[in-house]
Amino acid sequence: MQLIEKKDRIMEGLTSYWTDRAHSYSAQNVAEMNDWRCGAWRELILSHAPGKDRLRVLDVGTGPGFFAINLALAGHEVTAVDVTDHMLWHAADNARAYGAEVCFLLHRGEFLPFEDGCFDLVVSRNVLWNLEYPESALSEWARVLAPGGRMVYFDANWYLYLYDGELRKKRDAVHKAFREKHPDFTGGGDLSPERVRDLERIALSLPLSREHRPEWDRDKLTGLGMRIVRVNENIGMNVTDPSMWEHDDATPMFMVCAEKETF
Repeated sequence: MQLIEKKDRIMEGLTSYWTDRAHSYSAQNVAEMNDWRCGAWRELILSHAPGKDRLRVLDVGTGPGFFAINLALAGHEVTAVDVTDHMLWHAADNARAYGAEVCFLLHRGEFLPFEDGCFDLVVSRNVLWNLEYPESALSEWARVLAPGGRMVYFDANWYLYLYDGELRKKRDAVHKAFREKHPDFTGGGDLSPERVRDLERIALSLPLSREHRPEWDRDKLTGLGMRIVRVNENIGMNVTDPSMWEHDDATPMFMVCAEKETF
């Protein structure tokens, strides 16, 4: 019973955090849709996707819908799931604003309500790190892929510093230098320091906070029978605003692309 209650508190805490972040995160996504990053992300994803004119795409943890809208506007059939109502409200509103047709569903990324093999491409950004069951998520993403389908996702070791003292020192030094150089930077949204500390407390209970990635990802995907197509340990300024890339220099965003084998 205590374990169930703990898991419920983790989910409630994460949902509460992302509800609070929904407005500012949506504003960040809209900014991406309206500058060079929109095309950069689209090219990066589709250059690693199966070579089909019209892909069946699943965006897991869509948030305000940036990937889903971007790929729908490129002519693909997109379904998107998220666990936060308020994020999905913003996603649907953004999709209407851009004239994009996307099927948005309220659902967890670890337990998907779809049949086997019904998608050609699964995408996500900054999702796996905050899941309670990341191995189950990868297994589900692989399950819903058709043979020859691919998953292309992006993440970082956002909270490894809670367990790795050397990384904490590096991160603190990077952030200190960044604040001195950019005293007016507000890239973290409109959350209070206490709200940020709340997320750190939740992160201590999440399994991927202590794992070194993308090494973990390579191991788990290989165990699922997926073929690793490419791992890029720092996508850097290819798709990221220079200020955010500089801010996150100690924990760079990585990309993983894996393919479901055909038998």
